[in-house]
Amino acid sequence: MNHPPYDPRTGIAAAVERLEALGCEYAFFYKRQQQAPVLKSNASCFVSASLIKVPLLLAWLMLEREGQVSREEMCCLDDEPQVEGAGFSWLLRTRQLPYDDVLLLMMSLSDNLCTNLVIRKVGLERANQVFTDALGLQDARLQRKMMDLEARAQGRDNWISAQDCVRLYEFIDRLPAHERRWIEQKMQTCMDEALLLREVPRDQVVFYHKTGSLSGIFHDWGYTREHKMFLLTQGVSDELAAFAVFGRLGRLLYEA
Repeated sequence: MNHPPYDPRTGIAAAVERLEALGCEYAFFYKRQQQAPVLKSNASCFVSASLIKVPLLLAWLMLEREGQVSREEMCCLDDEPQVEGAGFSWLLRTRQLPYDDVLLLMMSLSDNLCTNLVIRKVGLERANQVFTDALGLQDARLQRKMMDLEARAQGRDNWISAQDCVRLYEFIDRLPAHERRWIEQKMQTCMDEALLLREVPRDQVVFYHKTGSLSGIFHDWGYTREHKMFLLTQGVSDELAAFAVFGRLGRLLYEA
């Protein structure tokens, strides 16, 4: 029996309908190789949660090009308050690591202490300037460190837009091979498989990605060699239903 060719848009349409029914804000992007991209959204800007760590990693790379930072420099893990949450660097017996390892922990485990140490080194103002000038991001803003609940209560948060997430792909695509390899080594080790990868069989897809989550906020941004895909959500009240949509869309990474 002849089967019609697989059309990912059919699955996307059903998933988007489900997101609409959940009443949350969302932005979904999908592109496979030379095919036209799909962008479905009902909102533009999102609280970035840990997704801000992707432009932060790229900002480090840009500053390192100019000799302003070095991944080889040693970082003292006690130079910032020992925040907990994601990651475990606050528990390590060794208290000094090269920034290269600190950046790795920031991406692989979303380690909050390591992220704050990177922010301390780069600086909030300088990071935002690089976001705009070097990365070409229009809405990405770093306004607080990780686990800074007082800053959140004052209305200071970290932001990113769907268009910025598309621009991140364009920026990475233009990187020289050695810089892209360094970035991908960090993103390939992301340990969070609870969102777009939740229904993908283990070890079937190499997904260079970063997730972010807070109460009612869930994001997953990444790419394979054939696919680019992200889903940003906020205002989520039914987490299990939202996770089901992430899983359904994530299957496109190996089904299409």
